[in-house]
Amino acid sequence: MIFIIIIIIIVLLCSIRQINEYERGILFQYGKFKKILNPGWNLVLPIIQSFNKIDIRTKAVDVPEQDAITKDNVSIRINAVIYYKIFDAAKAFIAVENFYYAVSQLAQTTMRNTVGSVSLDELLSERDKISTEICQIIDQATDPWGIKVENVELKDIKLPAEMQRVLARAAEAEREKIAVITKAEGEKEAAHNLAEAAQIMTSAPGALHLRTLETLNDLSSDQSNTIIFAVPIEVLQAFGRENIPDIVNKITKK
Repeated sequence: MIFIIIIIIIVLLCSIRQINEYERGILFQYGKFKKILNPGWNLVLPIIQSFNKIDIRTKAVDVPEQDAITKDNVSIRINAVIYYKIFDAAKAFIAVENFYYAVSQLAQTTMRNTVGSVSLDELLSERDKISTEICQIIDQATDPWGIKVENVELKDIKLPAEMQRVLARAAEAEREKIAVITKAEGEKEAAHNLAEAAQIMTSAPGALHLRTLETLNDLSSDQSNTIIFAVPIEVLQAFGRENIPDIVNKITKK
């Protein structure tokens, strides 16, 4: 009797299985799925029962580089990373043989198909939008497997050397275009300011003469310059030279 009790105790001790907090157990009895085992110590009877552990933590899968052709026939190489976790351990173990491999292959195929439906400009400028689209497609396809795809990020997009040179020339031309437009706008604004300043000087008596004298004063600071300046009659008249027209007429006659 004691021998039998000892055997039972040994069997029970050998039947104890520990499942960690981040795991779930899949219990089979007579080869049929029975239930999911929660974290802690669980009793799994030998011979008639068996179990497997499933890690339910979020997994990061590096999708290898894929050769793809965009909608506008540009060959590129692209890779990504996909984040997913298991929300139904039973489905992930029973519905698909190797969910890790299946998700990786599905991500590669979906990425190539999605890239082939957009142009290169869209791929470069709307990376987040395309990543979200790939994530939704994969998530919908993996729902029957008990897998929730949380995020997909496009890591790197490699272009052929020829296409890189073309994009560089296009970017340079675009910057030159912006520079020319900015310069033209500056000249237009400067012309408006000059016209406004000229109008103000014309309307104020003596303003133009004072501005002329100020300009001459600035130029005279450099002793190496020789300045030839025709003084307007109006300037001389401003200093009380009323007989200037007569002097000019005399010089002309001579």
